[in-house]
Amino acid sequence: MTSDANEIEKLRDLITSARFVLWDFDGPICRLFAGHRAERVAADLVEWLERQGLHGLLTDAERDTLDPQVVLRAVGRRRPGSDLVAGLEERLTQEELRAAASALPTAYADPLIRTWSAVGARLAVTTNNSPRVARTYLDTRGLTGCFTPHLYGRTEQLHHLKPHPHCVHRALSAMGAPPEAALMIGDAPSDLAAAREAGVPFLGYARNERKEHDLRAAGAELVVQSLEPLLRLLRSGRPVG
Repeated sequence: MTSDANEIEKLRDLITSARFVLWDFDGPICRLFAGHRAERVAADLVEWLERQGLHGLLTDAERDTLDPQVVLRAVGRRRPGSDLVAGLEERLTQEELRAAASALPTAYADPLIRTWSAVGARLAVTTNNSPRVARTYLDTRGLTGCFTPHLYGRTEQLHHLKPHPHCVHRALSAMGAPPEAALMIGDAPSDLAAAREAGVPFLGYARNERKEHDLRAAGAELVVQSLEPLLRLLRSGRPVG
């Protein structure tokens, strides 16, 4: 966790040099499945596939996963570009939309987003969730204007999901952002990998020690367990960029 003076100074440098901030959605902005459990969604997707007579499309481990993204990726690998993938992706999107209604805001995320936008940074969402879901959630928090129109997320081209840098490249291109002038905030090794591939500096957000361990094991140099130090640094008055 970021606490000592050297780490705080690294964090200050990272924040004040970022003119474009790319946010992963589920984690840094909110806990999407806080009230609509992801493992139940994964099980529902598996059951739907079984009703289509496609039990054998998944491995035992994939059928037992707690992560609906694992189910979707598995089908995407085996039936790329198919109506099946499109149907499954839409089912997951509908579940994510339901989850958005009970999503839990990440502590300090709302004021940090508003402050960063107010001091001149341009913000984008770069997520493996549906961009429709990100917009729905941001609408409920009054935050959409801080990001619009830069919401980049899952499409039916599942091979473009992070760790592929596709959504990061889309954001950079649309905003005319040099990679070195951007910062990506993510909570998973796949976020770090996408940022690295795109040449974008990365800040890890970890809501618990397991998340921090995973990020550091993947090579993340700077990880925070709270967004509060970022907000405090931004409010200290040093200009962005």
